This record gives sequence, C-alpha cells and structure tokens, in this order.
Amino acid sequence: MLGIIGGTGLNRIEGLTNLETRTIETPFGRPSADVIAGELHGRRVAFLPRHGSHHQILPSEINFRANIWALKSVGVRRVISVSAVGSLREEVRPGNLALPHQYLDWTKGKRDGTFFGAGLVAHVSTAHPACPALSAQVEDAARRLGYEIHGQKTYACVEGPRLGTRAESLLLRQMGCDLVGMTNVPEVFLAREAQLCYSTIAVATDYDCWLDDPEMHATVDKVIDLYRGNIARVQKLLKQVVSEPSESAASCGCRSSLKHAVLSDETTLSPNAKALLAFLRE
Repeated sequence: MLGIIGGTGLNRIEGLTNLETRTIETPFGRPSADVIAGELHGRRVAFLPRHGSHHQILPSEINFRANIWALKSVGVRRVISVSAVGSLREEVRPGNLALPHQYLDWTKGKRDGTFFGAGLVAHVSTAHPACPALSAQVEDAARRLGYEIHGQKTYACVEGPRLGTRAESLLLRQMGCDLVGMTNVPEVFLAREAQLCYSTIAVATDYDCWLDDPEMHATVDKVIDLYRGNIARVQKLLKQVVSEPSESAASCGCRSSLKHAVLSDETTLSPNAKALLAFLRE
C-alpha cells in the first residue's frame, strides 16, 4: 500500500473512496492525526497529515516515530512525502517541483530520530536515503503529465519554526544543498529503519533568503499562497503515481534494510524489543 504524508496545506487526498478512519496507538504515542485509508484508482492508499488535521503541530513537535509506525501498521510499504521547501538554487523556481535524493540533518537534536535503543542496537545505512525506484516512478509520472520536476536534489532539514537567516541560507548553498525545509528529517531515516520505500515531492515556494533582493525572501504569506496554488498539481501527480504499476521491492533494497543492521544478540532482547524488531522487519 502507498502512504502519503501531507505537508502544509495538503489535508486530504482528492478522489479517495471507501474511506476508513483509523485511530492508531503506537509504542511511541499518538501520530499527528488519524490515518485515512481508502481507494484511489482501485488501489489502497493511506493518508496522514504530518502537522495534524488543523495544522496545529510545529515541525519540532511532530511525533515522527508514531507517524511512520502508524502508516506501516495499516499496511503501508511505500511512502510519498509532500513538503513545501525553499529553493537554494536559481533554476529551481518558486512553483517548481523537486525530488530530493539526499537529506542533510541540520536540526538541533530535539527530535526522536530512531526506533532503536533501550537494549536494541542497530545501524541502518542511509547512504542513499530516498528510494530510487519510488523516486523514479514519481519523476516519470510528473514528466508524463508535462510537469517540470528537478531530480537528484539535496534537501537540508532545519529545526524551525523560524525562517532562516541569510547567513544560514548562504551556508547551506555553499554546503551543496538545493532545498531547505523543516520536516523530512528524521522522517526519511525512520522510514528506512522501518524498511519502507520513501520519496519526497518537494514544492518550491520561495528562494529562502539567499538572493540579494529582499522582495524575493521567504515570508509565510508567500509560502502559503504559492503552495496552495500548486496543490492541484500535486493531487494530480499523486493520482498518476497511484494509477501506474509499481516496481518490486527487490529493485531498490529498502525492504531489506535491516538485514545486516542489527548488532544486538537477539536472544537477549526484552519481549518489547523483540516485538518492535519483528514489526520493523514485517
């Protein structure tokens, strides 16, 4: 099943039928909202708004572990994240779509970033954090719709909730980042720990604040207006992705990311740790 995590302004998926609302309890608490499951083009899809049903949750307050756990618990094995981002490259213009293939963690350690711990030790490779098969499917679907989309981009995740300083924007550019946002870390890494395919559809809403012209700097009203203006395109792209056959998990390796990652002697794990590991391996 495909899971869709909605960012700012994406609070529902148009065209979903046979809707079912699932209230999920996880070992890490409640997710951002109830999971909405339904059918789109005859295929099961699950939706979760990461900021809550009324956009009441700050980026640092998101229960990322519960969100990923909740989606997997209802049968999700592939996740598409939809996110508003600032562009750090002139060619990625406001209104353009982009696909990150790398993520830089520029958060401040406030977020719970792993399912492991409490006696369970594992180190998952995130050299290539975005699922190449799912990302290729999204990119192909966008091009079939005639949408301009920028692939192979690097997403820097900052803590927020404030918008960045110009010095920070310039530094991230110098570090090779192309996009900046507040929500895809640790989401992308938790998806890998849960052996889920993950890809981001990033909607560029502004040029952050690296340009000399202050009229081009990001403000909340500009971000919201441009993002909402592109929601219809994102909805159409999601429908196109769902309508197309997906590649097998064997083509990407995401579904076997824990194969060589666990270092703990599993015979010594507590019942809770064994149950958690079994769930992540499903």
